[in-house]
Amino acid sequence: MDFRIYGVSKLVFVSSCLLLVAGMGVALSESSKPRLSSPSSGSGQINSNSVLVALLDSHYTELAELVEKALLLQTLEETVGKHNITVFAPRNEALERDLDPEFKRFLLEPGNLKSLQKLLMFHIIPTRIGSDEWPSRNDSTLKHRTLSNDHLNLARQGESGTDRTVDRAKVIHPDSVTRPDGVIHGIERLLIPQSVQNDFNNRRSLRSISAVKPEGAPEVDPRTHRLKKPAPPANPGSPPALPIYDALAPGPSLAPAPAPGPGGPHHHFNGHAQVKDFIHTLLHYGGYNEMADILVNLTSLATEMGRLVSEGYVLTVLAPNDEAMAKLTTDQLSEPGAPEQIMYYHLIPEYQTEESMYNAVRRFGKVKYDTLHLPHKVVAQEADGSVKFGQGDGSAYLFDPDIYTDGRISVQGIDGVLFPPEEVEPKTVTKKVQPAKVVSKPRRGLSEVKVTRCY
Repeated sequence: MDFRIYGVSKLVFVSSCLLLVAGMGVALSESSKPRLSSPSSGSGQINSNSVLVALLDSHYTELAELVEKALLLQTLEETVGKHNITVFAPRNEALERDLDPEFKRFLLEPGNLKSLQKLLMFHIIPTRIGSDEWPSRNDSTLKHRTLSNDHLNLARQGESGTDRTVDRAKVIHPDSVTRPDGVIHGIERLLIPQSVQNDFNNRRSLRSISAVKPEGAPEVDPRTHRLKKPAPPANPGSPPALPIYDALAPGPSLAPAPAPGPGGPHHHFNGHAQVKDFIHTLLHYGGYNEMADILVNLTSLATEMGRLVSEGYVLTVLAPNDEAMAKLTTDQLSEPGAPEQIMYYHLIPEYQTEESMYNAVRRFGKVKYDTLHLPHKVVAQEADGSVKFGQGDGSAYLFDPDIYTDGRISVQGIDGVLFPPEEVEPKTVTKKVQPAKVVSKPRRGLSEVKVTRCY
């Protein structure tokens, strides 16, 4: 009897240990999962049953991808934490095939992030509106304020009044997804607020603002880098009279007054603001923090870039990503002026995009671009369907194209740090001259003169 009781207690002890271990495993697995907040709890966490989670997991994949690219998840989490929301989700075909490619390219450019955010928030109302809350008659409408601070009009159309509409879009899947903190209605097309449409219509044309070579280039004195003859008055928007290298040369006021152009309060290019914009875009884009930090710390370089752009010049920045910058050694950065020289070798005094560079290397095989690290050039060629810069182990591929393009500054992400090729001095080959064999003829001397002795 005692043996039975002992066996039973041992079995209970072992099973309890197994349950304890299993519970610890479940706890560990749950703790390793991402914690989503709960809007109703007020703790700043999203419940897995939230409408945001449903949107990311729904078949509206194109809209969910745009929400992530627009960096709106945190804003929507805060909104859901305060009140219910209604999302009008365009079908995937409306964003893939039916949308104007030029307009879609405009939305996905990093410089137009605010327009993309406003477009997406135009589809969200901070109030729960079910399918039964539409107006009952065809002649009545309901106006609701969206997260973009615009208004959407809800109405009914059709002979029987069964078709629900949001502005000019028809609701094709009412109550497609319902959750405790919101509802998603599927609509047939994308809703575009007037402000975003105006931003798209008012975008600057590259052809009208990009610098072009002036006709009849002025003569420059090579000793002083000054114009031999005064430059004629420049029209607004025309490029500077001197090339960018003369603007970089030391000395006061090398070039005449910069040609005025659009963008600034005095109708000049606001180069300093554009440099700040592209540095901010690098930080916002992610993966280029080291490059942005160098530009922020090297205030002289950033100031000079802004001055050049303000004077009408254009620049293409080849930006190494953080992984490439981490491979730089202390010796490469310790020499005085080394960071500046490295950055100058990544600045091309031309406005190039991924398309223009790829077309050039496809057509010509290899293309040499001037850099601001005089007199070195960077070689570009086609490789694996992309653009490859440099040669050998010091090469880098075009990794993130068109991170920032505003018509004056173009930023292209690369996966390596470029260095100019080392200048190898020609070795002087000293030839060993073999001494020629000279057959010496016998000299006429004592050996050939007969000496006669006198006795």
